[in-house]
Parts: sequence; structure tokens; C-alpha cells
Amino acid sequence: MEEKKSEFMRRAIALSEQSVRTGGGPFGAVIVRDNDIIAEASNSVTIDNDPTAHAEVNCIRKATRLLGTFDLSGCDIYTSCEPCPMCLGAIYWAHLDHIYYANDRKDAAAIGFDDDFIYKEIALPPTKRHKTMERLLGTEAIEAFRMWEHNAEKTEY
Repeated sequence: MEEKKSEFMRRAIALSEQSVRTGGGPFGAVIVRDNDIIAEASNSVTIDNDPTAHAEVNCIRKATRLLGTFDLSGCDIYTSCEPCPMCLGAIYWAHLDHIYYANDRKDAAAIGFDDDFIYKEIALPPTKRHKTMERLLGTEAIEAFRMWEHNAEKTEY
């Protein structure tokens, strides 16, 4: 099994290198189910002008389209780098079982990707973050939450 894990990680690394050669960021990811790669992607932030087009998010999007579900339970993700906070959130929302990564956030910071800054920001109360945050119309917005809570036909995720 360790040999297969290394094979999947090598594919994610190859995608990260290919991405650099084609104008993308140095990140790649593959999603695996039952020892088969079902989706693979690289970072296309600058190519697509989309700050959410990280390798992991792109890969999750491909896997969910292929499988026709938002729930990727039973799948693992292999990424060439420790997921940033956005990607980590997406991985949790997608219910992927395991995360395997090669480079870590310190390696990313050393080349100018300071994901650790965002990890630190998340731990702060909203009023202490670098981006100004202000709550508005909470009492009006809560109605949608009440509707969701009482909707017997909702699809939970």
C-alpha cells in the first residue's frame, strides 16, 4: 500500500511541476478512490484569474462532477503541498477521508506563499483580524437559518 501512496503522491508532484511549466502555481492534487485516481488537477489561479482555483479545489470540483455527488467519503486526496486554509475547508466539506501532502506550509512560505498568515488570522476573533469585519442585519438573516432548520425536505451536507 505504501508503494501506491508514493505513486499517487508522485503524480500530484508531477502535476505541480507541469503547472509551473504552463504558467500556473506550483501545486498539484489527485483524488483517489479504491486505489484508482478519479480526478487530478493543478493550480490555475493565474491562468483562470480565479483566486479559488487551487489544485485541491479544482480536483474536488472534477471529482464531484465525475461522481455526481458533493460527498467524497471513501476518497483520499494527495496534494503536493499542505493545504491552505481554504483548501483544508473544502476538503472537510467534501468529506474526503485522508489527506496526504508533500511540501508543508513552511516550504510554501519560503517561496512567497504565506498560508500560515491565514491560519493565524482564523484563530483571531473577527475584530482582531487584518481585514475589517463588521456584522450587519443578523436578526434579518437568521430567518433563512430558521427556514433551513425546519425544512423537512432539505438535503443535509
